[in-house]
Amino acid sequence: MSEANEFAAVTKAFSGLGVDENLFISSVARWNRYQRESYRVSNSAFFKEDERQFQRWDDHHILQLRQEFLRLKDAVVLYTMHPWERDARLFKEALLLKVPQHDVLIETACTRSSGDLLGARKAYHSLFEHSIEEDIAHHIKAQERKLLVALVSSYRYEGPKVNADLAKSEAKVLVNAIRDKKKSLIEDEDIVRILSIRSKLHLKAIYSHYKEITGNFLDEDLSDDLILKQVVQCLCVPQAYFSKILISSLRLDVEESAKDSVTRVIVTRADEDDMKLIKQEFQSKYGNTLAAKIQEVANGSYRDFLLTIIAKSD
Repeated sequence: MSEANEFAAVTKAFSGLGVDENLFISSVARWNRYQRESYRVSNSAFFKEDERQFQRWDDHHILQLRQEFLRLKDAVVLYTMHPWERDARLFKEALLLKVPQHDVLIETACTRSSGDLLGARKAYHSLFEHSIEEDIAHHIKAQERKLLVALVSSYRYEGPKVNADLAKSEAKVLVNAIRDKKKSLIEDEDIVRILSIRSKLHLKAIYSHYKEITGNFLDEDLSDDLILKQVVQCLCVPQAYFSKILISSLRLDVEESAKDSVTRVIVTRADEDDMKLIKQEFQSKYGNTLAAKIQEVANGSYRDFLLTIIAKSD
């Protein structure tokens, strides 16, 4: 391999999601001081010429690389946790951020079974000595607090029965609420009640009836209210929701929180039927397999770990 090609390969190994550890061993470890200097001089994206005429790592890239070297470790730790502990810790981390991550709270509360959501709440008690409901009420002061508390407190019916007449009636309730521009939808008592207590089969029936009445999908008509849109998608079309997160996050130019979403989605969906549906939705919507996209963007052992996980659902 020419020096230019080797330098390009090493730069790629430093970029993306995770790092290519094997290339560092086979290439970088063999470089002498002159080759290392040549690499620094040739790579103005990572190294800056100091006023004292030496090439120094850009501080931002140092922090970024530390996070990338830790990406595999974080994924493995999350993957080996008991599912209830994992969800409880994700709840806590989402709430402790300066701006709480509503999407993490929503996707966990709305896509888990009633038993697993209850288990996560019990785990939260054991780990943090108080309830998830208390923490949401403490950390979130905005108008969405009531809905989020209701969602994490929910214990939905999971049987096969759906009252078709009630589903049609409640679809009309949603139609009227959305058409009434005077009300704040996220504070509407009927919307909070329907989304937080109805079974997922019932909500999917409402979703279908809404489309029949209006010609639009319910989540499409909630485009001005991101939180409600995410709630509806997680309850009614979770595979579409998770596919969108993955396609948005599997890029080189995204923020750290978006990169973390790749690990969270793949690890937390690994043991669910969701993963097979997510892969099918991803390929149908974006014309590429999830495995191919991971192969394109991720590096090294982290990439291999993700690919092994998603292959289980083949």
